[in-house]
Amino acid sequence: MADNYLEKRYEEVFGAGRTKVKRVGHTLDELLLRNRSVRGYNKNYVVKLEELERIVGVCSKIPSARNQQVLRFRLVTRDTGAEVILRNIKLGAALPELHLPFPGTEPEAFIVICSIVPENKMVDVDLGIAIQSMLLKAVEMGLNGITIGAFNKGEVERELELPYEPVMILAIGKGAERIELTRIAPDESHAYYRQEGTHYVPKIGVKDLLV
Repeated sequence: MADNYLEKRYEEVFGAGRTKVKRVGHTLDELLLRNRSVRGYNKNYVVKLEELERIVGVCSKIPSARNQQVLRFRLVTRDTGAEVILRNIKLGAALPELHLPFPGTEPEAFIVICSIVPENKMVDVDLGIAIQSMLLKAVEMGLNGITIGAFNKGEVERELELPYEPVMILAIGKGAERIELTRIAPDESHAYYRQEGTHYVPKIGVKDLLV
């Protein structure tokens, strides 16, 4: 949606010269562009428990498949088990030679997503909606994050004494990386890569997405 869409619509409906509607906050397009998967974080910024609660708070407002609302969340900070998460996750699988995250840039705040029922298609629908919504909220708050699917579920569940099986983890923090999108054709490589300190993420253009 264009930044001045509301202003143009106001003029179309009520006529030019009247008080215009001013845009407040970020547009969805701006949030989406800033919502990149960050693997390196600024250790000087300590994510507070209250910030994680605000991020999870969006899940009391978003859609849920059949409105079952089966997801539950464990908030983990530097002082409440971050080391457990760090030794049981893997980041940057497409760039194994870099051993990401670099020492001194590890995330130290996490949201462990659990399901109160066995994972199925409906749970996965809720996961997708919840994860994107929470990451967009984090970006709105000036933070960054990444979705982590490669982790030792059994160890995380046991060491954090979770009442339900974990199905996904979000890392949250203040990003310390430069990330840019690049446009590709559908038949080009989709793999992300790094050059001269910049992390590049290939994306297919909208016209190639249409069928």
